[in-house]
Amino acid sequence: MLFAHDTECSLVAAAALVNTGGSDGEGLPDVAALDEFFVAHAYSGRHEHTDAELEAVRELRPRLRRLWHADTDEIVAIVNGLLRENDALPQLITHDDEPYHLHAVPRDAPLAVRMAVEAAMAMADLVRSGELSRLRICDHPECDNVLVDLSKNRSRRFCDAGCGNRAAVTAYRARKAAARR
Repeated sequence: MLFAHDTECSLVAAAALVNTGGSDGEGLPDVAALDEFFVAHAYSGRHEHTDAELEAVRELRPRLRRLWHADTDEIVAIVNGLLRENDALPQLITHDDEPYHLHAVPRDAPLAVRMAVEAAMAMADLVRSGELSRLRICDHPECDNVLVDLSKNRSRRFCDAGCGNRAAVTAYRARKAAARR
């Protein structure tokens, strides 16, 4: 593990949230999809299951996407803004059989607020440790998904949407075609 467990989980969840608004269409088309996302990324606390909550989560995506494209100073400004706007006050807590970890807003805060603050706290860890290079855009030319490279050797190039497999198949076909010539 490169970072604290909660940092890694928050980074992965932030990237997944950003990717729900990618060029492949709406990844959070309805409240049921948000419910699945909530469970898949082990969020806890308040979840209203409403269209208003869904819209608030969707509105967060462009701001988080900007973190993958910005320089350090802009990332810091975004992170500080998210923390300040949401009255973040980091505290160590434990719940659901999880070890102690940081929460910076109460568990009954709106879901979009918790998502924003958790992403901001995780990004703050990346900034502090000089690891912003782990924020990447998928290398597949037809994909604009973001990813977080948590590998030890910093070798992850593709998102989880099958882009690595598509790139490998394309390279394989190109090698076979070249060998036939």
